[in-house]
Amino acid sequence: MFVPVPLLQGFHKIQQRLTRELEKKFSDRQVIIIASRRILPRPKRSTTARTSQTQKRPRSRTLTAVHEAILSDIVYPVEIVGKRVRTKEDGSKLLKVVLHEKERGGVDHRLDAYGEVYRKLTGRGVAFEFPQSGSSEY
Repeated sequence: MFVPVPLLQGFHKIQQRLTRELEKKFSDRQVIIIASRRILPRPKRSTTARTSQTQKRPRSRTLTAVHEAILSDIVYPVEIVGKRVRTKEDGSKLLKVVLHEKERGGVDHRLDAYGEVYRKLTGRGVAFEFPQSGSSEY
């Protein structure tokens, strides 16, 4: 469900109750609340385009910032504690996102849906996981 960016904080306050009610109403669907953000194109380097652009592009409208904000919107009640980019030999990249351990029981069954929504919106593959409970000894 897309909401305007200024109203996102209000939706965060009622998000758990709202998603529970909507998932009850639509029994086989999962509800995710995401802010509708805009990506502005990179500024051109040519001299003619430089004169036509009057304002600097804000950081919140860059591709990277919008994709990070979408990622945090998707997993909202859970805190992201780490990110890693895994590059395979064929050049494809996979973003591994480590979520906070305390919310494992509440969102464990939703991780596949989170990954599919992020891939559909951004075109990038992502894998969600929780930190390993046992630390490895060297």
